[in-house]
Amino acid sequence: MQQVTRPDPAPSRWSYRFQRLMLTPVFRLALRVGVPFCLTLGVVTAYLADESRREALTLKLTDLREQVVTRPEFMVSLLAVEGASTGIEEDIREIFPYDLPASSFDLDLAHVQEMIRGLPAVAEASLRIRQGGVLLAKITERQPAAIWRHHDGLGVVDAEGVVVDELDSRAARADLPLIVGQGADRAVPEALDILQAAVPLEDRLRGLVRMGERRWDVVLDRGQRILLPEAYPVQALERVIVLEEVQEALARDVVAIDMRLAERPTLRMSENAVEEWWQVTKMTVEAE
Repeated sequence: MQQVTRPDPAPSRWSYRFQRLMLTPVFRLALRVGVPFCLTLGVVTAYLADESRREALTLKLTDLREQVVTRPEFMVSLLAVEGASTGIEEDIREIFPYDLPASSFDLDLAHVQEMIRGLPAVAEASLRIRQGGVLLAKITERQPAAIWRHHDGLGVVDAEGVVVDELDSRAARADLPLIVGQGADRAVPEALDILQAAVPLEDRLRGLVRMGERRWDVVLDRGQRILLPEAYPVQALERVIVLEEVQEALARDVVAIDMRLAERPTLRMSENAVEEWWQVTKMTVEAE
């Protein structure tokens, strides 16, 4: 009988090497990802090598984007301002940098919000797009606290000393207290505390003057002044008010009450009062 030769089950050398490579993770990844990627990249590169094809593709992508961003649900057609006075609303509409209707994709809301916050009279602003294509701007205005008279004119300041408006005359805002002097805007909180303490004198109060950018003078009618110290001015003013209630010091012929030295308050009399005092003293001496 002829003996049958069985095939050798051992793989060939190339088959063995290929099987070993397939057991390597890097090779499997290159075969599964790298080869398709390179083929695709080659095809795309060859296609885009033609300038006319590139232009056609660019136009198609531009048209596709335009179709998406100009859909009605993405369009903003109205700017609504909430919480602002008429003048501030007009300022906001004037600085709004876009023509409506416009796509919400083309609106830089963060930039618009910073522009609105840059207005002197605006303390805070927030923007959001409401349903129906309405861009809503919610505004918090700075509240006027006093009128500041400085070398350039009159300005309305808020409680933080920010100038929110300019005035042509004091009579335009007669309801606000008056502060005067260089640096007065940087000490508005202290001025408001002094004005609050000066309520018993409000019928005679004319305003506050900042002296040397360090302290305040309280100005009353009849040319009288209360010179307050740099430290604890409210407490010094309260002492003057008590003195007025007990001894009516301000009802006399007094030019100023100097409280800069807490331990030694000083009354400054008018020239007429001083002359009368010397005459009385002279008469007293002669009578003796």
